[in-house]
Amino acid sequence: MKRLLTILLATIAGMAPAQTYQPAQHTRPVPLVSRGGEAELVQLANQGGAIEHDRPAGWLLAEHRRLAAALATLQPQRKGTIDAYVVVAALDSDPVFGREAREAGKVLATRYGATGRSIVLAGTDGSADSKLPMGSPANLDTALARVAELMDPAEDVLVLYTTSHGARFGIVYNDADQGFGAISPTRLWGTLSQLGIRNRLILISACYAGVFVPALSSDTTAIVTAASADRTSFGCEADNDWTFFGDALVNHALRKPQPLAAAAQEAVTMIGGWERDGKLEPSQPQVSIGPGAVRWLTALDARAPKKPGTPIGRPANAVLTQAP
Repeated sequence: MKRLLTILLATIAGMAPAQTYQPAQHTRPVPLVSRGGEAELVQLANQGGAIEHDRPAGWLLAEHRRLAAALATLQPQRKGTIDAYVVVAALDSDPVFGREAREAGKVLATRYGATGRSIVLAGTDGSADSKLPMGSPANLDTALARVAELMDPAEDVLVLYTTSHGARFGIVYNDADQGFGAISPTRLWGTLSQLGIRNRLILISACYAGVFVPALSSDTTAIVTAASADRTSFGCEADNDWTFFGDALVNHALRKPQPLAAAAQEAVTMIGGWERDGKLEPSQPQVSIGPGAVRWLTALDARAPKKPGTPIGRPANAVLTQAP
C-alpha cells in the first residue's frame, strides 16, 4: 500500500505543470532619475551613488557573504609576471546582462590567463536567482579595491568589463525595483586613480559608453566601448543572450588568437553589418589604445588560446530577423 501511494504521488507530481522562473521586473520609476534635472543626475553618477529599497536584513547579510566569498578566491600576483585581474560587472538585473557577464568572465579569464584572478558580479541569468554577488556600484568599488591590494601596479593589468543600460551621464545601475544608481566617467576615473590602477583594459557595453573615453584614456589604458558618447548601442532586450557589443567582441572576436586591436576592429565591422541589416543608426563603437598599453597587451594577447573558441548562445542580431 505504501509503495502504491508513493507511485501515485510521483505520478501526480509528474502531471503538475513545471514551475517557470520569472526574473524580477522593473516596474517603478527610478528615484531622482524620473524627476531630477541633469545636474542632479550628474551629481549622483559622479558619486557612484545608489539608492536601495526594501532590502531585508537577512538579504544584506547573505549578499555580504557572497561578495566576501568571491573576493577570497582572488589569488595574489606573481612577481615578474604580468598578471591580469578580470572584473566583470552586470549593473542591471535584466537577464541579458547576467548571461553576458557570466560568459564574458569565462572568455576573458581564459584569454588572459586570469583563472583564480577573476570575479563576476551579476544578477540572474534568467533561470534562477543569482548565486553571484550583485553588480552594484558599491560591490564594484569593493572588488576593484581588493584587486588593487593584490596586484603590482607596475606590472599587472586590470581587465574591466561592464554591461548594462547607459545614459549620457554614465552607466546605469538598476536592480529590479530595489536598486538604482549610476557610475560616471569621473567616478570611475577617480576610483581607479585613487587605487593606483594604471594598467587597464576597459570594455564597456552600454548606450553612450563613448562618454568614458576622454576621461579614462591614458598612455597605459586600452578602452573599447559599445557606442560613441551620443549614440545608443543595441541588443539589450532582456530575453537576448548577448548585446551586439558583447556578442561581436567577446563571443566572437576575443575567442580568436588575435591582438586586441584586431579583435576590436573585427567587432566594429561585425556590429556595423548588423546595424546596416537592421537599418539602425550606427552606434559608432570607440577604440582607444594608449602607446604604453602596447607592452602589456602584447604579453596578454600572447596567452590567448591558439585555437579559436566556439561562440555560444543565440546571436544578438537574431532579434532583427524575428517575425513581428
